[in-house]
Amino acid sequence: MEKRLVLAIVLSFLLLLVWQLVLVKKSPELQTAAEQTVPVQTGQVQPVPEQKKADVAAPQPPAQKADKPLNIKQISASGEDKITLDTSLYQAVWSNKGGVLTSWKLRKHKNEKKEFLDLVPLSAKDAGVYPFSLYDDAPDSVKAGLQGIVSSAYNSALYKVTGSSGEVRDGEKAEIRFNYADGKELEIEKIFTFYGGRYDFDIAVAIRRNGQPVEPRILWGPGIGNPSESELKQSFGSGGGTTVFASNSLYRVDEKKYKPEQSAFNFVTWAAYDDNYFAAMFLPAAAGGGTAAFLKEDVENKASYFFLSAANPGKAFVGPKDFDALTAFGHDAKKIVRFGFFGFIAEILFVTLKFIHKFVPNWGFAIIILTFIIKVLFFPLTYHSTKSMAKMADLQPKIKALRAKYKKSKTDIAQRRQMNEEMMKLYKENGVNPAGGCLPMILQIPVFFGLFSLLRVAIELRQSPWILWIKDLSIKDPLYITPLLMGATQFISQKMTPTTADPAQARMMLIMPVVMTFFFMNFQSGLVIYWLTSNVLQIGQQYIMNRMMHKKKVESHGKPRKK
Repeated sequence: MEKRLVLAIVLSFLLLLVWQLVLVKKSPELQTAAEQTVPVQTGQVQPVPEQKKADVAAPQPPAQKADKPLNIKQISASGEDKITLDTSLYQAVWSNKGGVLTSWKLRKHKNEKKEFLDLVPLSAKDAGVYPFSLYDDAPDSVKAGLQGIVSSAYNSALYKVTGSSGEVRDGEKAEIRFNYADGKELEIEKIFTFYGGRYDFDIAVAIRRNGQPVEPRILWGPGIGNPSESELKQSFGSGGGTTVFASNSLYRVDEKKYKPEQSAFNFVTWAAYDDNYFAAMFLPAAAGGGTAAFLKEDVENKASYFFLSAANPGKAFVGPKDFDALTAFGHDAKKIVRFGFFGFIAEILFVTLKFIHKFVPNWGFAIIILTFIIKVLFFPLTYHSTKSMAKMADLQPKIKALRAKYKKSKTDIAQRRQMNEEMMKLYKENGVNPAGGCLPMILQIPVFFGLFSLLRVAIELRQSPWILWIKDLSIKDPLYITPLLMGATQFISQKMTPTTADPAQARMMLIMPVVMTFFFMNFQSGLVIYWLTSNVLQIGQQYIMNRMMHKKKVESHGKPRKK
């Protein structure tokens, strides 16, 4: 049983290293050419077949020109203009050149330089493509790739603007309208409606070519935000990528694990370009869902550019992955906060942690109090586990005697059966459950993983200080003090806990605190604080339990004789 417990603990922590691989379901494989003739059931998520490198769907043939002139009136601006909207949550800057977003600075979140965090990547200027550019799926543009997006009339035109810069107070709304027509065949209208005090806004995009409607596809990218190298190294969360919610399933494609055949989707409820803490999410205007794709453009002598393409968007949410804000937004948007396999446990712990924070306005101390509550709730299980392990330790001499009696049990099935029968009889006579020592500990593993996921993705902990040298609970301890203390307290706790292992195995078990210390070196300091606090409380609990068990042993065997 001791070996199984060690194996369970080791496997649990090995799972932490590959946790990123199982946070969400992998996107489905693209159909092969032969499979494309198979009917698709309504509501199923099926990827869009890949035609060329940057295809989202099969390019539409150009619409036939009308026999009679369409009399399209030319609409454009004489020069580039910037429109700035200020709200209590963000400052947005739009350009009428392409009708695109050039800046989206969050007022409640800062970057490393303590400036308002901008979700529009600086690389957009180098790429020549800003968020809310339009993807032209005409064959020539598709072949041209990134250059086709930049040079497309969709994004190089100077749009006429209706609406002006200004402040949008909470409860108010404002509208910006971009219009363009080339006077020949192309007409484009983009309408954005903003609401003060909210990260979401409405989108309406209409494109007509030769009088025929063309499905609009907007782009977000390249990337999201501007994380520095140090931020990327310190963060334990995932990097940038696309998260898609379709048919009640969540799919994730990371930039580092990009595969074209796994990056296009149909029947999308929403699609987002996101990282660990921030997201640009798009909902289709069509009630039955839409299509979305994650695109990669390789540029010579430059890093790859990644874009999210969303067809016919009706709404957008651009901001932090704040659980409450996403819950209020609806559309199952809160699922983008990836709490992992034990998400329901993580949500309960998160609600509890936020409740504590109302009274203790320091997230580090709130984590400590939450740990104390968890320890109190699990005390009966911990006590039962310790008690079972102590009883098993007392029975070890008799168990060893049985094993010595049946020396051939490993090869003789009859002897093994007889030894097991006597072993179970021994357990029954002494009221011992062989699984009683490890089962309560295994039951606590989901809570640990739930808390691990919570502390990994909760934006509330980002840049939140605790005490002294710990300035950010979402990154590792810069001085490694808390991981070392955690390892030391783990060693003390382990030495105090009764064990059924022989001396050699017990010595081997002492390597676990060292292993865990190395595991936790690069974990978020918030998670290390939880485990350190848990160890300290465990030492106190173990001391109390050892005294209680010793007192019961004395009472059951009479008072010890005085020397």
